[in-house]
Amino acid sequence: MGEPRDEDLARRAAGGDDAAFAELVRRHAPRVRALCEATLGGPAEADDAAQETFLKAHRSLGRFDGRSAFATWLHRIAVNHCLDVLRAASRRRSESLDALLEADGAALGLALSEESPAKALEARDTAERLLARLNPEQRLALTLRETEGLSYEEIADAMSCSLDSVKARLRRARAELLEAARHFSDVRDV
Repeated sequence: MGEPRDEDLARRAAGGDDAAFAELVRRHAPRVRALCEATLGGPAEADDAAQETFLKAHRSLGRFDGRSAFATWLHRIAVNHCLDVLRAASRRRSESLDALLEADGAALGLALSEESPAKALEARDTAERLLARLNPEQRLALTLRETEGLSYEEIADAMSCSLDSVKARLRRARAELLEAARHFSDVRDV
C-alpha cells in the first residue's frame, strides 16, 4: 500500500491525529530547518524558526485546502515566518553595510586570496553578514533559489508574489552582492 501522502496525513492531523502530524514533521523538518538556517543565518535562529513554523502549521491545518502540495504550503509558512523575523531584526540593526565593509573588507579580501580553513570560516561569516544586510524579500528569494534550488515559479508560490517580482528581487539581490564584492575587491587591492 505504501506510505500515505502528505495531503492525507495533513487531513488526518487536522482531525486530531497527532501521529499523522508527527510523521509530517519527520518528513519535512530537515528541509524546513535548512530553509530557515539559510534565510536567517544561524543554527539557533533556524531551530527556533523551524519549531515556530511547525506550530503555526499545526494551528492552521484546518485551512490547508490541498490546492498546492503540502510541502509548498509548509514552505510558505516558513518563508512568512522568516520574513517576519528578518523584518524585526532589520528594525533593530544598527550596523550599516558601509561600516561592515569598512570593518571586514580587508579580512574578506585576505580570506578570499588564501586557502585556509580559518580564513574560509571568516569569509563565510562575513558573507552571511552581508546576506543579512539584504532586503528580507531579496535575501529570501536568493536563498530559495540558490540554497533550496527552487524554480522561479516555486519561489513565487512560496513567497505569494508574481514571477516578475521574484525575478526583480533576485536581480536586485545579486546586484547588491556584486557591489559589495567590488568593495571587498577594492579594499584588497589597496
